[in-house]
Amino acid sequence: MNDRHEPRFRVRALHTESTITVYQAYRPDIGGPAARLGRFPPSWKRERMTWIKPSFLWMMYRCGWGTKEGQETVLAIEIDREGFLWALRNACLSHHVPALHGDRASWKRQLRQAPARVQWDPERDLHLNPLPHRSLQLGLAGEAAARYADEWIVAMEDVTPLAREIHGLVRAGQQNAAAGLLPGERPFALDDEVLRRLCA
Repeated sequence: MNDRHEPRFRVRALHTESTITVYQAYRPDIGGPAARLGRFPPSWKRERMTWIKPSFLWMMYRCGWGTKEGQETVLAIEIDREGFLWALRNACLSHHVPALHGDRASWKRQLRQAPARVQWDPERDLHLNPLPHRSLQLGLAGEAAARYADEWIVAMEDVTPLAREIHGLVRAGQQNAAAGLLPGERPFALDDEVLRRLCA
C-alpha cells in the first residue's frame, strides 16, 4: 500500500465480488445502535450529506483513532458493490476542473444536481502521516443517501476495539504487529470512463 509506484488515484478497499467495505465514525448513540441493528437508527439524519471512506487509515486520521468528539464509534459498513459503483457513476468532483466541467457556474450546477460527490485526499500511513497517493472520499446526498441507508447496506460492525488495538501497537512501536491487523485493502477496479471523470 505504501509502494512509491502506487498510482496517484486509485480506490483501495476491502472488497468481495459483491460488496465493498467503507468506514464512518459516529457518536455512540448512533454508532452503537447501528452496529447492533445492522442499519442506521431513526436519529441518523438522512437529509444531510454523509461521507463514506474505503480507507481504514484515512478514517483513523479523520476520527483520531476514535478519540475525536462525535466520532467515538467507528463502523465498518459492508455495502453492495453495484450501489457503490452507481454512486461513483453519478458523482461530481468536489472541486472545479475547467477542462472537465467548463466554467465554474456549470460545475456548481452539476454539483447541486449530483446525488454524490468525490474528493481525493492524501492516503495515510500507520502514523497518520500523508502519503503521495490519494484516498477516495465519497459524499452521498438525496437519492444516494437514501439508497445507501435503505438498500445498499449488507452488514455493519463496530470496529472501534480494532482501531484502539492498532493504535496501541503503533504507540508501542510495534509497527509490524499493527500492520498485520489492518483490513486487507486492495485495488478496486473502476472502468476508464469513471476514472477519467473523477480523477481529473
